[in-house]
Amino acid sequence: MSIRAEAARQDGVAPLLEVRDLVVHHGQLKALSGISLTVYPGEVYAIIGANGAGKSTLLRTIAGLHRPSDGSITYEGKDVTGLRPEKRATAGIGMVPEGRRLFPSLTLEENLKVGATYARKGPWTIERVYDLFPWMKDRRGQRTAQMSGGEQQSVAIGRALVANPRVLLLDELSLGLAPVIVQRIYAMLPQVLASGVTVLLVEQDVSQALRVASHLQCLLEGHTTLEGTPAEVTRSQVEAAYFGINEGGSPHGLG
Repeated sequence: MSIRAEAARQDGVAPLLEVRDLVVHHGQLKALSGISLTVYPGEVYAIIGANGAGKSTLLRTIAGLHRPSDGSITYEGKDVTGLRPEKRATAGIGMVPEGRRLFPSLTLEENLKVGATYARKGPWTIERVYDLFPWMKDRRGQRTAQMSGGEQQSVAIGRALVANPRVLLLDELSLGLAPVIVQRIYAMLPQVLASGVTVLLVEQDVSQALRVASHLQCLLEGHTTLEGTPAEVTRSQVEAAYFGINEGGSPHGLG
């Protein structure tokens, strides 16, 4: 048991989300091989790894968009492995997908209203999203197709928040965005966490993930290669896990 898990157990804190021995196939390809993770309330849990590591597949499976071949997903102590995506969303599992997936012909505010359609009770409203991203209010009537990538990403975050999730799955927040825009988007995380939302984050940018994460897990070709808190792991360990380099300096399985 990790230091973090032991501390949570002693404090009587129950896990919010648990994934156990998850196996996922894309056709004949095994995308995830026995992945397990435990997310506690109030965390920023980061999943890192290169392209093709299985990160997005993991988040999409937790959201119900992929059906696992084996393993289980437990949320708030209940098995949700067989639950449909919309049922998971109304239970409090929200997702900002890779590529934003907004409705480009709708306005900013109309996209937010879509997210609020099946909202749970909670602190997040469209007005509070406008407080989080002040630029939005004056442009709420603009179609999202006319917005920059960073602006679209912010709208996608707002759309997920107005559903009042308890756990928010963020898939590749920084993908394709300039560093200054990435910093602005990540600057909203403290306010999101303060509202009682727990974050499970997929990120290729290791430095960014290490800055914000309370716990991290590295995937490589569908396997876990490293897990711990940022304080427990070294930069060299992270790099080795990310690229699949063993202690001898060669890729795992070679040399």
